[in-house]
Order: sequence, then C-alpha cells, then structure tokens
Amino acid sequence: MKQVCLEQLEEKRFELLDDVKTVNIGNEIPITLSLGLGVGGNTYAQNYEYARNAIDLALGRGGDQAIVKRKDKIVYYGGKAKQVEKNTRVKARVKAQALRELIETRDKVIVMGHQMGDVDSFGAAIGIYRAAKTMNKPCFVVINEITTSVRKLIDGFLDNPDYEEDMFLNGTQAKEIINPNTLLVVVDVNRPSFTDCPEILRMTKNVVVIDHHRQGSENISKAVLSYVEPYASSACEMVAEILQYIREGMKVKNVEADCMYAGIMVDTDNFLTKSGVRTFEAAAFLRRCGADVTRVRKIFRTELDDYKAKSEVVRNAEIYKGFAFAICNGDGVESPTILGAQAANELLNIFGVRASIVFTQYKGQTYVSARAIDEVNVQLIMEKIGGGGHANVAGAQLHCTPQEARDMLRHTIDGMIEEGELT
Repeated sequence: MKQVCLEQLEEKRFELLDDVKTVNIGNEIPITLSLGLGVGGNTYAQNYEYARNAIDLALGRGGDQAIVKRKDKIVYYGGKAKQVEKNTRVKARVKAQALRELIETRDKVIVMGHQMGDVDSFGAAIGIYRAAKTMNKPCFVVINEITTSVRKLIDGFLDNPDYEEDMFLNGTQAKEIINPNTLLVVVDVNRPSFTDCPEILRMTKNVVVIDHHRQGSENISKAVLSYVEPYASSACEMVAEILQYIREGMKVKNVEADCMYAGIMVDTDNFLTKSGVRTFEAAAFLRRCGADVTRVRKIFRTELDDYKAKSEVVRNAEIYKGFAFAICNGDGVESPTILGAQAANELLNIFGVRASIVFTQYKGQTYVSARAIDEVNVQLIMEKIGGGGHANVAGAQLHCTPQEARDMLRHTIDGMIEEGELT
C-alpha cells in the first residue's frame, strides 16, 4: 500500500479492526482481523520479512490487532477483543509428543521460570520435572530467589527422600552443569531478560518455551519448541494438559499436584479470572492425581504483619478516573512485590473501580501490578510503559520512584483516553 494510506490508518488507529467485528451473518463468534505490516526496510524483501514477523507476533498475542514493524520500532493497535478459548486439545497433544521426543534425546533437563518466581512458575517447573523423571532423565529446577509465596511449596520437597538434594539450583550452579546436550525448558515467561538466569539461555541451543503471556517485541528466539497460548489461564494449566498426553498413565505425586493446583488458583484468583473449560479440566486432572484443596488453602495463609500491610495499601488507595492507585512501601515485608499484587486484586472488590494499579518499590526499582475485571484492558496500558501481560492481569518494572511511576501512569491514561484507546 502507499505510505499515505498507512499514515491514514495509523491516524485512525486502525478503526477497521472494530468495523470488522460488526459483521453479522449468523456467526456466533465475532469476526476479528489480524494485520502485520512491514515498513522502512532497505528492500521489499526486508519489508516482507518485517511484515511476516509482525503477523506472527499479532497471532501469537491472540489476534484482533494490527502490528506495524519498522526497523527499530514496533507499534501495536487493537487487541481489545476477549480471547476465545480453544476447545480442541490437538495442539496440546502435538506439543506434548514433541516435548517427549526432546526430553528422551537429551542428557539432562533444566527448568527455569521468571525472576522472583511465583506459585505458577514454580508449579509449572515441578510439572516438567515430573515429566522428565518419568523418562528417567536427571532434572533440575533453577530458582535464585525463594519468595514467601513459594517457600511453603519448596518445603514439601526439601528433606524429602523422594527427591534429590540438588533438585533446586541457583543460576551459578546451573551454569556449571549445563552442556550442549542439555534441554532447557523455560516456563511462565517468554522474555529473555525476565528469566531467572538469562545467561543460561545463551549456553544451549536446546530451548523449549511454555508460557501463557502474550508475546511482545522481546521474546526468546530460536527455541526448538515454543508453546505460547495467551488464552490459557496459567502455565500450570498448560503443563497439566501436557502431562496427560506426554505418556500413558502419567502418575503425579500429591505434593507435585498441590503445587500445580495452587498455580492455577493464584493466576485465576481462585477461578474467578480467565477460567475456561480447560482450566477446570486441568484442575480435575490434578485433583485425581491427589491435589488436596485443604492443603493448598493452608499454603495460601499469610502472616499477620503481611495482612496488615496489605490492608494499609488498600486503605491509602485513591481513585483517579475509575482507576484505583496505591503505593506499597513494603517496609518489614519479606516479598513486597507479591504483597503489591495481592493488594491490586483486593482493590478490584471495591465498587466503581474499573482497574487497580499498585506501585511497589523493591531493590531500587518500582514494580507495577495492574488488575482489571472486564472494563479495561490493562495490558495495553502496561505496554505503553514497557511492560505487558494479559487484559486482566499485567505489570511492568520501572527505574523510578513509586510517586514518579504513579504520575507517569496518570499521564499515560489521560493520553489513551484522549486518543480513544480507553473509554
């Protein structure tokens, strides 16, 4: 197309994405459009490559969006439609068989989640550990920082005769044992810089990615197997499906099933958010494997000081154009970022709050936790400041104070309202 036409489309923010949704010829599922455009390359071939990368990214992020890729910049438009859960499990079965072949042909398996691992990344890692051990392969889980949410789960594996003493490694220990024939499985993250030990990614070519977050411009390239499904509620849900197909009669131990069930509960906020048919099917599989709801509930109990700190965050929240803003200082709290995320969930229970955004200062950075129910797509807001996530659950990391981050978000929201990106 002509450059002037692209400029007109960008000026109207690709309003044809919304026009397409009005097509009604008796279809139950609304029609959506995905576009990938390549601009500014030195040749037509390079522009085509940009466009191909853009459409792959648009589809990987769930569709219903236009992505314009230039040489040094990627711009996203749309992506507001509610993602439709896929009912077919064919893809899960194919990915499970491919993963099985990769595990069987490698010396050992290393599983890694994201920095400051949460219950979902830990549970997914435990699921992959069980798959590897079923095939009699040595498997190790990389975890550098044990947060409060994960500590109670890890205690079930420490001093347990069923598990090796070196089951959990830090990044330095993992770098010492990795070799060219090691399989690295990355769970619950697809950005290299957000992984628990980015250096490990460069030490092996055998990388598998299993994640449920929408892809951004930064992603793990050259993975031998990539299973990124934004419709899934959690990485634990995806791994639970894989386990059902990776080998006939797969046995998952009680403590492992607890971890994965807990991961689904956390990422769905007790099955209130992003819970589809397959979410409950995965939970049913884990219950059959021995996951105990009572044990999991006890794992989620918090310390009194943490509960008081969370209540203080909610008490000091302020409402700005339907957005609840709150600052979590985290003094005296072991894992402030988790506390901030919990407070963001809590703020959604307040009548009139369209979305909640909590700012937590931790180790010289401000961690932003954004939550919504259905009125606002918080992922679009977080992408404006360099973050990402889902329509209902998103976040970012900023190199500034919480107060500066709050002011930045106010300006960002004002700008998005003016441009029609937020209503």
